[in-house]
Amino acid sequence: MSVIATTIDRVLERVNAIGTLKAGFSRPSYSPEEGAAHEVIADEARHLGLTPCRDAAGNLAATLRGADPERTPLVIGSHLDTVHAGGAYDGTAGVAAGVALLAALREGGGIPPADIMLMVTRAEESVWFPVSYIGSRAALGRLTRADLDVVRADTGRPLADHMRDAGLDPEAAVQAPAPRPARFLEMHIEQGPVLHSADEPFALVTGVRGGLRYRTARIDGVWAHSGGAPREGRADAVVAFAELVRGMNAAWDAVLAQGHDLAVTFGRVDAAGPLHAMAKVAGTLGFCLDMRSDDPAVLERADAMLAEVVARIECETPGIKVDLGSRSRSTPVPLSAEMADGLDRAARRLGHAPRRMLSGGGHDAAAFAAAGWDSAMMFIRNWNGSHCPEEGMDQADLARAVEVVHAAVMEGDL
Repeated sequence: MSVIATTIDRVLERVNAIGTLKAGFSRPSYSPEEGAAHEVIADEARHLGLTPCRDAAGNLAATLRGADPERTPLVIGSHLDTVHAGGAYDGTAGVAAGVALLAALREGGGIPPADIMLMVTRAEESVWFPVSYIGSRAALGRLTRADLDVVRADTGRPLADHMRDAGLDPEAAVQAPAPRPARFLEMHIEQGPVLHSADEPFALVTGVRGGLRYRTARIDGVWAHSGGAPREGRADAVVAFAELVRGMNAAWDAVLAQGHDLAVTFGRVDAAGPLHAMAKVAGTLGFCLDMRSDDPAVLERADAMLAEVVARIECETPGIKVDLGSRSRSTPVPLSAEMADGLDRAARRLGHAPRRMLSGGGHDAAAFAAAGWDSAMMFIRNWNGSHCPEEGMDQADLARAVEVVHAAVMEGDL
């Protein structure tokens, strides 16, 4: 096996020995498990003769010096935190790819034209803290004091406390200056079935969708006896929610029919609170809603359509009240066409013809692009979905993608 393949295998095995569950993995953001995974990568860097360092937010970096210190560096990496009961590859594959690239450069003995920095970010998974890209924004000098107050979903304690528990300095993290812009490359499993269905090992990503999210929405109705309450006059929160889903699916279809990009997802749904029982008409239901598009105008249109559906439901069913709660948003971000072109040239020299595609999920690469960096992504074929224990990836596909990056670096395409 090549050094790229053996390094990928070893790093994935070492990292995924941490935070294992009966099904999947759990390395919460700013947890001891995430910290232990970072230490694995620090150890890998030291074995390559590099000196790992951490910033005030705990992001890990290790740099292989290039021939020209004035040339714009290339930063490659991803994250090691997971959603609860996540898979083996989301984020972790990109970190393994970065270590493998450095190992290949070391073994080959060639000096890259510019510095190559491996970066492992903290807290990319915003299921734990309800803000996006905590680690990467801290690395970019964009973390705010308001971010320090957000609480982790499982502990109820603020981000600042968890950072201190990890031996970090949250105040220094929010005061960190913005670094000089460089180039950022993230390799990540595709979070959908496109490449697997097409039997293609990897792709180049053109941009990252933005989103509108309602994390704490709820529908209030009227509790009633399931046998005693007649059909007419019921204010059933579950039925109202079904109408909301049906209405938003129709709105989604209408937007797609006009050729626009949109995804609408109702995530957590909870009508099983302590007041509920078998013989009751539901008086309350909580849910979250996630809408994503590559066009901010489409997101605003979808939000307006949501308001129309809510107003209709409330009008048609007295006693029903929909409270969407607070809204959070992220802006769609285009990625570097120039970097993608360079990777494409290297891929074609090696016999590949990667497609270009949009990312529906958010990634650290979007934070770097939003900060003015040239930023690129490669998707690796994945099956069985993402953010679940069943994530699938052929490690040979990841090795092929790293070989492309290695060729692009050494031959001046990247």
